[in-house]
Amino acid sequence: MRITEIPTPAVLVDSSRLAANLTRMQSAVSARGMRLRPHAKTHKSPHVARMQIGRGAAGICCAKLGEAEVFADEGITDIRLPYPLHPVNADRVFALADRIALSFIVDDPAVARAWSDRAHGRGRTLDVLVKVDVGFHRCGIDPGLPHAAETLRTISALPGLRFRGLLSHAGHGYGAASELEMEGVAAAEAKLLRDLASASGVTCDEISVGATPTARFSVQQHGITELRPGNYAYFDRTQVGLGAATWNDCALTVLARVVSRPARDRVILDSGSKTLTNDGARGFSALPGYGVVMRDLAAAEPDLSLLIERLSEEHATVRVVEGETTLVTGALARIVPNHSCVVSNLVDQVWLVDGEQVVERMAVAARGRIT
Repeated sequence: MRITEIPTPAVLVDSSRLAANLTRMQSAVSARGMRLRPHAKTHKSPHVARMQIGRGAAGICCAKLGEAEVFADEGITDIRLPYPLHPVNADRVFALADRIALSFIVDDPAVARAWSDRAHGRGRTLDVLVKVDVGFHRCGIDPGLPHAAETLRTISALPGLRFRGLLSHAGHGYGAASELEMEGVAAAEAKLLRDLASASGVTCDEISVGATPTARFSVQQHGITELRPGNYAYFDRTQVGLGAATWNDCALTVLARVVSRPARDRVILDSGSKTLTNDGARGFSALPGYGVVMRDLAAAEPDLSLLIERLSEEHATVRVVEGETTLVTGALARIVPNHSCVVSNLVDQVWLVDGEQVVERMAVAARGRIT
């Protein structure tokens, strides 16, 4: 079966590119004596998680408990949630911890004490890491505050909790304007974590960082024990724009069909926001539009004469910005989306392909697990 026989729109994952991406990252991290713990929210697939662990990953990360439960059901035995869990979820957390090696983050001493009380009361021990805000300003303790080191000491001493170390996410790296600035984000992240660990006087067995754009620089940093990139499995237009990937690394594409040619400079595809998402792209330069139409079905290079300028729910409006296009009504196109992680969450299955040949269908088992 060839991709030309697949109903559209469809999400394709090139198996050769996927395998190469997984091997490349694992090799880079292992060469530095670090552990790789990929974030599974990109693919939400136990099949891909097993590929990652088979190459040497220490375990996986999940965004939510619901995701972790799916992967645990599929035999994944070491899962970390780099997400602040409230003790309202205690029953689910303890049930999951009965089955697998589970760890999660805390960044609020009051919440940490509440977890301590629940664990101690049950005669249990929970593995936790303290999330540190290294500049993204989402979750995490502020390492610049005078009581940051004391917060670590307090949490590390709580009964029922096993303090594993520090964890961060340099999400602000997505806003970097150059390779040099990206490298600076990775270096500053590592230094903040090292300095905080040193100031606290607490043993931090793990210093965990995670972001695909900064990963190529994080592997060079002293003191890091674990990397948690996720998007590297598939990559996307944003990662190309940030220098983390090439077009030939982009494993996930959307297969779409031309359903209308209402004007000479306008092409309408059947892949709207329900497939491509409304996420914009980020990069070292401006990246307008909602993904990139590739030049042909081999998906080796972009067709820069086409701009996906507007999405409705079921349609993508593509403007021909230069010359003519061969995309006639009924023709197929492959699109590299701006953000592959969100695309994964929009479909129940993806098609594993080798070039234009279909290999098999793969379930997106943890799709929609938002609690």
